Amino acid sequence: CFNSGSSCEKCDFENDLCNALRELNLQSGWIRRNGRSGMGPPYSDHNGNDSAHFLSLSSKMQASSATLRTNVFLPSDEKHVCQITFHYWVNQMSGALMVGLQKHSEDAITNIWQVSGELQNQWKVNTITINSTEEYEV
Repeated sequence: CFNSGSSCEKCDFENDLCNALRELNLQSGWIRRNGRSGMGPPYSDHNGNDSAHFLSLSSKMQASSATLRTNVFLPSDEKHVCQITFHYWVNQMSGALMVGLQKHSEDAITNIWQVSGELQNQWKVNTITINSTEEYEV
C-alpha cells in the first residue's frame, strides 16, 4: 500500500504492475508469477492465495542484483507523510533485500531499510515512513 496522506493505493500484481512502480523491462530479473507456477516457494501470496500474483527474482539472478523503482513521489510535509507497507519473502541465506531512497537533487541512493542473511521461508511485512522535502523515488 502506497499511502500519501489520506489516500492509499493498493499495489498488487494481478493485472501487470501497479501504478506506483515504473514499467520493468524483463531483463531486470523480476518475474510476475503465482504459487502455481512450479518455480518453488512461495506457493501462495501473503494471504495464502495460490493463484494471486507477486514479483519474484528469476532463478537465473542468483549471483547478481535486480532493482524495482517507483514512480516519482511528491515531497512530504506535516499533513502528507508517505508510508509504504510491503510483504516480502526471503529464501536464500546469501540474499539481501534493500529499500533505497533517491532524492531528485542527489545521484546517490540512500539505503533506508534492509534484511539479509537469514533464511526465513515465510512472508513477512514491513512499513517504512519517508519524509522528504523534495521529489523522490524509492
